[in-house]
Amino acid sequence: MISKDLQEQLIKCAKEAQEKSYTPYSKFPVGAAVITEDGDIFTGCNIENISYGLTNCGERTAIFKMMSEKGPKTKIKAIAVTTKADIACTPCGACRQVIQEFSTPETVVIYKGEKDYVVVPMSQHLPGAFTEFVAIDQDGSSKRIQPGV
Repeated sequence: MISKDLQEQLIKCAKEAQEKSYTPYSKFPVGAAVITEDGDIFTGCNIENISYGLTNCGERTAIFKMMSEKGPKTKIKAIAVTTKADIACTPCGACRQVIQEFSTPETVVIYKGEKDYVVVPMSQHLPGAFTEFVAIDQDGSSKRIQPGV
């Protein structure tokens, strides 16, 4: 778990990030703040595109910034997500899977619940996460694929 002070700091950073969002289509600004196990904080906002499938969520923007700055061994300690509408809102499925890729068993997700912000362990946020698969080559050989391998 993380301290209440750290939760509040991440929520504040996420709210600041959401002010930079580009949401001319949904009008639904989202901000995110990630803290790494090393204590570095990265923020992101949602960035829409007229071809809606090319839109990027705030959570993934923050995580991709983290990865581009820190590298592939970096792990998320916690991520906070906020919306300008200040309504209950969890990360979408795509974001949950990306969070999972760079999380640890201790990673937590902070978001607005029905009344206040809640802190949910990633293990509860994406049960049955896509964490490995078996790839079959053209010659019929197979290989188990796991995150980062």
